[in-house]
Amino acid sequence: MKWDQRKRLICEELIGWDSDIICLQEVDKYNDILRSLEQEGYVGTYKKRTGDSVDGCAMFWKTDRICLLEAENIEFEGFGLHNNVAQISVFEMRKANSRRVLVGNIHVLFKPNRGDIKLGQIQLLLSRAKVLSEKWGGMPIVLVGDFNSTPQSAIYHFLSSSELDVTLHDKKYLSGQQSSPPPQSGSSQGHVSRAVTLMDRFLKNSWTDAEVRNLTGNTNCTIVKHPLKLNSSYASVKVTEGSKRTRDSYGEPLATSFHSKFLGTVDYLWYSEGIVPTRVLDTPPIEILQKTRGLPHKTLGSDHLALLSEFAFA
Repeated sequence: MKWDQRKRLICEELIGWDSDIICLQEVDKYNDILRSLEQEGYVGTYKKRTGDSVDGCAMFWKTDRICLLEAENIEFEGFGLHNNVAQISVFEMRKANSRRVLVGNIHVLFKPNRGDIKLGQIQLLLSRAKVLSEKWGGMPIVLVGDFNSTPQSAIYHFLSSSELDVTLHDKKYLSGQQSSPPPQSGSSQGHVSRAVTLMDRFLKNSWTDAEVRNLTGNTNCTIVKHPLKLNSSYASVKVTEGSKRTRDSYGEPLATSFHSKFLGTVDYLWYSEGIVPTRVLDTPPIEILQKTRGLPHKTLGSDHLALLSEFAFA
């Protein structure tokens, strides 16, 4: 689809939701979108990916509702974690007794077999969000974006549980975007030796000492931890009778992206203590989504679906 048509559809959708804060990823026409949103009272910030990439992350907010206190960008390339970027902003509500919230916006590396890089990028975002939140006296945190990891993945488990023993997982399959090989068949005899062999392979071939040290800070420690207690907005809002066709067993949308190479969920809205999600926007059922034969479509301007959550301060 031509950009002019996609831009009209995207901006009409964004304006229609009337969100206080909008976070976008894979943006390569920032000024086009900004001009449309400015007419609706939004201002924005943009961070392009490093290197030769032409896209980046963008964040917009309604100036009559929200005031920006501080903004920070993360260039993962400076940490040896590819050319992806993330944005972190501290906002103050104008009409809510000066309540504050920190919002992080990230587009995690796509490469399905580089779970180590994905995990490193996410870990760095969480760490920086925690530091900036504490700088401003502590406040609720919302982290959104394309995490390029499925709800069944080890990375999703890391986000929701705050820790992960990396040596229990092959880094090629951390994101869940490609299936791990099935276990070998056979009798019960030799199961223990195969398990030992499998673990030995993970330790020796999947993770180098340097990779483990980069993630945990210590070669002898294989457990990656993050400092936030996070929950997924969609997983936290009760599945209704009407949303049973759109949500999985975790409560996440069955699909947030659909194109020739993928149909599934990689986008999330994570939040910390201090706020609670009161409602979320359900995505279209799979059978309806499949009728589009892939996104973008004449009715949807992006290859990802909009995720929307309303939060209340606890």
